[in-house]
Amino acid sequence: MSTRNGFTLVEILIVVIILGILAAIAIPQFSAASDDARVSTLASDLQSVRDQLELYKFRHGGGYPDDVVAALTDSDGAFGPYMMKFPTNPFVTANGNQVDTTTLGGSTCGWFYDKTNGIFKPDDDAHTGL
Repeated sequence: MSTRNGFTLVEILIVVIILGILAAIAIPQFSAASDDARVSTLASDLQSVRDQLELYKFRHGGGYPDDVVAALTDSDGAFGPYMMKFPTNPFVTANGNQVDTTTLGGSTCGWFYDKTNGIFKPDDDAHTGL
């Protein structure tokens, strides 16, 4: 009579193969969830800045600020700060919280802002349409 103490190599290989298949199925789902979360963050930050720009315009007699970051994060005496911290574009790794005021898209900044009409958009090529 023999006693069996452990698993055979074939059993271990089958378990490793099954775990590999499960990982191959699950990992793309997690990366898609990560991208969805970044898009949601971007949309939320966009809405917050746009709302605060409109509040700034209302409180200051109908004009948009020249420097959107300073205007929204600094106190100007009677009003502000409108935001405690200026948001960072989650799709821009360097300079994600900086603002370009000249050209929409292709910049190294996280955001685009046009002070003449208050347009505020993400400045990465994939999300300028938001």
